[in-house]
Amino acid sequence: MLRKTTRETTFFKNSRVLKFASVENTPFFIESVGGLCYLRFMDRAKLAAAFQREMDRFLARTPKSAKLFEDAKKVMPGGVPMSWMSKWPGAYPTFVASANGSRFTDVDGNEYIDLCLGDTGSMTGHSPKATVDAIKAQLDNGITAMLPTENALAVSQDLANRFGLPLWQYTVSATDANRHVIRYSRLITGRSKIVVIDRCYHGSVDETFATLDAAGNTIAREGNIGAPVELNETTRVVEFNDLAGMEKALAHGDVAAILMEPAMTNVGIVLPEDGYLKGVEALAKKHGTKLIIDETHTISAGAGGMTAQLGLKPDFFVIGKAIGGGIPTGTFGMTHEMAAEIAAKVDREVVDTGGIGGTLAGNALSLASMRATLTQVLTPANFAHMAKVADRWSDGVESAIADCKLPWHNNRLGARGEYLFAPKAPRTGREAADAGDFELEQYIHLRLLNDGFLLTPFHNMALMSPVTTEADVDAHTAAFRTMCEEIASWS
Repeated sequence: MLRKTTRETTFFKNSRVLKFASVENTPFFIESVGGLCYLRFMDRAKLAAAFQREMDRFLARTPKSAKLFEDAKKVMPGGVPMSWMSKWPGAYPTFVASANGSRFTDVDGNEYIDLCLGDTGSMTGHSPKATVDAIKAQLDNGITAMLPTENALAVSQDLANRFGLPLWQYTVSATDANRHVIRYSRLITGRSKIVVIDRCYHGSVDETFATLDAAGNTIAREGNIGAPVELNETTRVVEFNDLAGMEKALAHGDVAAILMEPAMTNVGIVLPEDGYLKGVEALAKKHGTKLIIDETHTISAGAGGMTAQLGLKPDFFVIGKAIGGGIPTGTFGMTHEMAAEIAAKVDREVVDTGGIGGTLAGNALSLASMRATLTQVLTPANFAHMAKVADRWSDGVESAIADCKLPWHNNRLGARGEYLFAPKAPRTGREAADAGDFELEQYIHLRLLNDGFLLTPFHNMALMSPVTTEADVDAHTAAFRTMCEEIASWS
């Protein structure tokens, strides 16, 4: 029998109030959300006490970061160069002194095994030698000139071989690449709307910050900043793994493009059901809608991403982050058919004033880093190693979860693994979001950070690099198991 909440403990974190409600006798309760049942952690008093213990530990370990943060708040909003850097669970972000391979060291001298890896930006490992050597060589030969280099040809050939699309263009980020292919899709089709997946993330693209309300209507997501129009004017939202919903969204005849990841990653790992992606591909073709696949994160699946693995045939393809080895870059591929339709509808003399371009796009430094990274770091052999150690990480996590009888589930995607606070894998973004437990997640992240492990801050995801070792993974498994044993004892 479930017991009612008996008390709450409140404290502040980064100007947010966190409330931990405690209950007697059991660490979990069952909550029904949208007809699905989730097992929630409930002994909030013990959780709050454990969090405060870890906060005290964090403060003791990071006095130099604390001082830098106090000074940084005077010249940067929130004391960070980008707002999301404040989302870490400590009282302030850990300031990095150096990073190399699978590890980084903070300004206080603490060393960490990095399982975040720049949220994929450093999936190569920090400062891979081949990439660094190429960057150093290019620095002596020009950084940017608004003219092509030989590396642009080599990178385009490599991308075509990996992902199957023959023609490539370059941007400064995957966000820009997504914006460009959306514009091109609207140009080609003469249609205004795009379809995105609920709880997706494709960078700071206006049309993508939409979700579904309880009635299935497209609305702005919470926190959507400065939307130029109501989101239902530009966007339709469909749940992942819902072919019927996709058919309904496309049947209006006004959708220019579907923008999607082949597996969801930002809300948590949500894998496609058998036949789903090929079904989306068929529906797009049936309704004259362009299919855009964004593999910026799902490149973790292998050297050619899920597009190569599953034989997908998108009209456009987007990727960024990891392919530059840490140097900002983005790129998009297209079929010959798309290129011909674009050329027939827009004059290259005016395309830059119509929303396609960027002064630093395709710069010499980015292309040099991409060439070295693709040919010498993100190789099939290195991906095989990454998948092997990722499986070892997931095996360790799953063993600890099972032995401690925690109602959690772990998902795998090549070089990635992630545990969610639900007993089975989610099939939609909404199910993944509903499986979250913010306070529990904050505790886990802070504890593991104090133990020397950095997870991706937005979820419980770990990413492996070519230089992540079995010893790195085993060290995490030991720390994770000890933590799980303590959580399981809170009853």
